[in-house]
Amino acid sequence: MRRSLLVATALITAPLFAQSAGQPRYLPWGLELADMDASVKPGDDFFAYAEGTWLRNHPIPADKSSAGYNNDLPDEIEGQVRTIVEQAAAHPATTTQRKVGDFYAAWMDADGIEGRGLAPVRPYLARIDAVTTRQQLIDLMMTPGFPSPVGIGISADQDDPTRYTAAAGQARLGLPARDYYLLPGERYVAFRQAYRAYLIQLQTLAGMADAAARADRVIALETRISQDQWTPERRRDPIATHNPMTRAQLTALAPEWNWTPTLAAMGLGAAPRVDVAETTAVAAAGKRLADVPLATWKEWMTIRFLSDHAAFLPRAFDQASFDFYSHTLRDVPEQRARWKRGMALIDGALGEAVGSIYVDQHWTPETSRAADELVGDMRAAYRDKIEGATWMDAATRRAALAKLGTFDPRVGHPARWIDYGGLVVSRTDPLANDIAADAFEWRLQLRRFPHPVDRGLWEMTPQTVNAYYDPTLNQITLPAAILQPPFFDAHADPAVNYAETGATTIGHEMGHGYDDQGRLYDERGRLHDWWTPATARLYTVQADRLAAQFDTYEPIPGVHIKGRLTLGENLADLGGLETAYAAYRRYVSRHGEPPVLNGYTGDQRFFLAFAQAWQGKTREGALRAQLLSNPHSPDKYRVNGIVRNFDPWYRAFNVRPGDAMYLAPDQRVRVWG
Repeated sequence: MRRSLLVATALITAPLFAQSAGQPRYLPWGLELADMDASVKPGDDFFAYAEGTWLRNHPIPADKSSAGYNNDLPDEIEGQVRTIVEQAAAHPATTTQRKVGDFYAAWMDADGIEGRGLAPVRPYLARIDAVTTRQQLIDLMMTPGFPSPVGIGISADQDDPTRYTAAAGQARLGLPARDYYLLPGERYVAFRQAYRAYLIQLQTLAGMADAAARADRVIALETRISQDQWTPERRRDPIATHNPMTRAQLTALAPEWNWTPTLAAMGLGAAPRVDVAETTAVAAAGKRLADVPLATWKEWMTIRFLSDHAAFLPRAFDQASFDFYSHTLRDVPEQRARWKRGMALIDGALGEAVGSIYVDQHWTPETSRAADELVGDMRAAYRDKIEGATWMDAATRRAALAKLGTFDPRVGHPARWIDYGGLVVSRTDPLANDIAADAFEWRLQLRRFPHPVDRGLWEMTPQTVNAYYDPTLNQITLPAAILQPPFFDAHADPAVNYAETGATTIGHEMGHGYDDQGRLYDERGRLHDWWTPATARLYTVQADRLAAQFDTYEPIPGVHIKGRLTLGENLADLGGLETAYAAYRRYVSRHGEPPVLNGYTGDQRFFLAFAQAWQGKTREGALRAQLLSNPHSPDKYRVNGIVRNFDPWYRAFNVRPGDAMYLAPDQRVRVWG
């Protein structure tokens, strides 16, 4: 189980060109003037001012749940990776490249998948059917590729991040979030009815009897589990989700999991402790092992296995999964091309094998140097902000500066690549390949478990258009793909680079080190509150006000942003903007005030670039899912909800009382001031 709770991420983009007659027309400073809507007053809706024309005229592609800058570069990278994969398939230069090619060939052979029917999945279903005891059930739940209501895995020890520990916590269910099981109202009832129909359809396709009765039992089980699971907001609390336990304590918490034999079967028999995240949810899931019939649990595992692996089964299964999860829940009308879905699968199974080739072809020393320079400017700006923070007392400031001093940015790609020698890949069985990839990843983790934490490992591939912060290692990771044109260009106007890459990438991820979660990890990545009570109180006042602001935003009627759930990302957005602007003004102080270009000052271009970095529109179903469980606010509010708290934005666009976005100075939230 990866503790993704502790890895805060943000998609970050902004193009450096405008379209003209279907061809990119590069502007000398990087803004998309044609996307703007000058009829909108900046102080009324800055997002619409920066993006209004694009929002009106740009449709969401039929195979996507959203459109915007966060989709443009990933599409380009996808094409580049396709070339790499197809070349590896046609002319493999190494054994690993042959595995890449075989994995892709097996996935792309849709006719072969159809012809083999259910034969590839029957051995896995037979393993479920052969279960006769609860211990056998638990052991199978902990086997890579099989579902479980509780995940057990390996992560860095939050008390001593130089070593690994076993970890456990609640796992996902069939619906995307607990609210889908529990919320009242016609819309959610319809979702649950559609889910039931989907489960019946899967069983019918698999030739299973009593499909409706089985579906009802499975949904009843998942509903009971969901009632005991923690909300997304509660799961964000790093103190509440850190509960290292001995075997005796585990047994007292949830004896039904038979921890000693269960951990031994997983290869974790020597683990002295398990760090349990959602304690009451783990305990409740154990009670369900005891009071729900074994036959019902086997039905649940069977249906979930079919659903989780539907993409690798005949077309009817794949289509049923798309129809429910993408079309019904997320409003996506059309399934993506098979080769595109294949790129994501390869990224998960053999990502660094492809990544090493991608870096050779698309990562340059010039980009690396420019990115390193910007990271240096952002580090200096954070130092200035920490030293000048009037709400921080001397003791907390010293500790905050110590944490900044151990901050570890990784840019571009890993220094050492994963060796895929132990991964067996079939050219004819994509389902077996998917299971084998999960098992290979688990073996890698088990081999690392007795050794010190490897700080060189990456949780993202170089071809990923994203970035993340890991508080236990105090690292940000900036993959090569997020630093490619049109997102980052060493030759762009500094106002654009500092707003775009400085604020929404580097500054944002560094900001997670001091957000409501990250601030609880010290310079060594240990989880404990190193802030003095007086400073923590002042910080909490500002954080609470930001959460309250975002609680008032309602992107869908009746569904508002969860201010507590999104607080960490919103704090990182605001802190990143404050610090990137300070870094930009440092640049200006060295090089002189920039010229006015196309009628916009340097400061105006900075804020416009920040807004255009979050260009995007999302289908209602996908937006609903995001609001219910995702810690990131929708794009519009990552702009409007942030800039309205920042004094320099008011000055840049002459925002006054009476403007819709105006906040009185004493109502503005300041992370660093």
